[in-house]
Amino acid sequence: MIPKAVRQRAASLREQIREHNYLYYVLDNPEITDAEYDALFKELAGIERQYPELVTADSPTQRVGEAVTDGFRPVVHGQPMLSLSNVFDADDLADFDRRVRERLGVDVVTYVGEPKLDGLAVNILYEGGLLKQAATRGDGTVGEDVTANVRTVRGCPLRLRGSDVPARLEVRGEIYITKAGLAALNARQLAAQGRPFANPRNAAAGSLRQLNPAVTAQRPLSLFCYAAGDFVGGRMPQTQADLLVFLKEIGLPVNPERRVVQGVEGCLAYYADLERRRDGLGYDIDGVVYKVNSLRDQARLGAVSRSPRWAVAHKFPPEEMPTRVEAIEVQVGRTGALTPVAVLKPVAVGGVVVSHATLHNAFELARRDIRVGDMVHVRRAGDVIPEITDVRLNERPSWAVPFVFPDHCPVCGSPVVRAEGGMITRCAGGLFCPAQRKQTVRHFASRRALDIEGVGEKLVDQLVDTGLVRTVADLYHLSVEQLQKLERMGLRSAQKLVEAISRSRRTTLPKLLYGLGIPEVGEATAQVLARHFQTLDALMAADEETLMTVPDIGPVAAHAIRTFFTESHNHKVIAALKAAGLEIAPMAAIVPSPVAGKVIVLTGSLRGLTRAQAQAALRARGAKVTESVSAHTDYVVAGDDPGSKIERARTLGIPVVTEAQLQEWLSAPS
Repeated sequence: MIPKAVRQRAASLREQIREHNYLYYVLDNPEITDAEYDALFKELAGIERQYPELVTADSPTQRVGEAVTDGFRPVVHGQPMLSLSNVFDADDLADFDRRVRERLGVDVVTYVGEPKLDGLAVNILYEGGLLKQAATRGDGTVGEDVTANVRTVRGCPLRLRGSDVPARLEVRGEIYITKAGLAALNARQLAAQGRPFANPRNAAAGSLRQLNPAVTAQRPLSLFCYAAGDFVGGRMPQTQADLLVFLKEIGLPVNPERRVVQGVEGCLAYYADLERRRDGLGYDIDGVVYKVNSLRDQARLGAVSRSPRWAVAHKFPPEEMPTRVEAIEVQVGRTGALTPVAVLKPVAVGGVVVSHATLHNAFELARRDIRVGDMVHVRRAGDVIPEITDVRLNERPSWAVPFVFPDHCPVCGSPVVRAEGGMITRCAGGLFCPAQRKQTVRHFASRRALDIEGVGEKLVDQLVDTGLVRTVADLYHLSVEQLQKLERMGLRSAQKLVEAISRSRRTTLPKLLYGLGIPEVGEATAQVLARHFQTLDALMAADEETLMTVPDIGPVAAHAIRTFFTESHNHKVIAALKAAGLEIAPMAAIVPSPVAGKVIVLTGSLRGLTRAQAQAALRARGAKVTESVSAHTDYVVAGDDPGSKIERARTLGIPVVTEAQLQEWLSAPS
């Protein structure tokens, strides 16, 4: 017997989750955080696990399919899914508009303009408001059943909203992947030694046609709906614009970039506006679609062959063009990451002349085997450096050889390192390399490191660009006279800056280790290393085996730390810091405390002390302070206006304590 309160709670949770899905995916106006949504979802899933008879077909928990199919069975669409004919310029569009006007016997036609997404068309059938079936376009008459996979798409409602829902409704839409979603998906593919997707459309199509829906559920698929096929029961809207409004009202996501326009001039103005803004949309489009707004006129115009007479696609100029790789250069980023870049024979792509394309990293370059002399296709994606989509292997010249990635930094000559299993190759000369200079100085002077007040981004740019600072040690040799010559730097400002630099000479070992910018060493790791080794010299002398005896230091971190201190350039800078009078205060003994050995997370604003002070005090008492809540967290300290971490803690059953309890811990006698 299921308690009534449990049934009511499950029903309430389902309604809440459906409402938040609508706010997020359809209205783009979420009212709760991801963590709060996850907590609702987890609670519902827990109830349904305990009481399986409460599970409904339209429950939000039923999106993730588990069954693996042998193939996709054929599905006959209630109404054919027509393919659009294309136009490529204003003259073609004018001819299309003329034919429409002549058939309708009117002077001006009202159209609805919509972005043409670069995804995969689907037909989704709802009966009684519930999702019954989903299929691909196929040949327009018969598609493939992908119901289990479409059910995993978070933006696709399993139940339609409201009471005015047709008894039977076929909804046409486009399954797509955003640019950010593709970047995240490809990062996961590369990390798993898999092959990245060349473009969002391939990723969407490949994801939707997975035989295992559980794989599809892991892909960041989105949906926009744009038309209806069968519409049985209920009142059919009279225009395309009203149809889209209706679809949105019943819970289906529609594209917000749609627009009602008048005649050819209105179509071309919409086209020009969308082409100008296409890179900022967040998803790929390859043109726009114009549809006669009146659904009655659409029916009058009918179709020819497999294309409607009432709609046309106006394609953008191609964004993928062939060219030749003339050279491969390795660039060093501000964090020391080495990125191979192809130097291309200049080619116009989407109205922009492209001469360089990113090759991502050494692993990806070797995997794709792109060589100097290769003919390639280059794709421009937004404002980032374009990328190569494929290589014409049949046109590879006989003299082309595999590219050998450098083992030393092309800027400073320091060795390059890559952690075992890692994708990013970095220059080991972090304190010396000119390519990393500005980032290194900014980090060294930041509040959590040496805390040199007044050393901001603009000042660092001037210090480095004028040659006054080549390494962080040069900061301690700056004079008031030198600083006064910089822009917006008066006498008093220069004096205050010299005083701030002087004060930073006395620091602690954790702050210095963090400030040096050692790869894999953040604030928490710097604390652990300082506690273990006590002195900088002891840490610099430690080999990888010794480093791995330190708690929380694994082989990747040990290798990065050892490589950093092995690099002679870094040794010279550290020696220069000592010669400039840098003093490292002795490590204070750990104060015995009830929180010794505990993992603690802080959230919200504390009244009695700053976040940094609280972290330092807890670490001095042997606690480990982390930024995120996990199953390993022992306590979460909640101040004023706590964030989503508090909900995460409650979900995991982790004790949440007040600032008063924190003060009690910190004042406990030793």
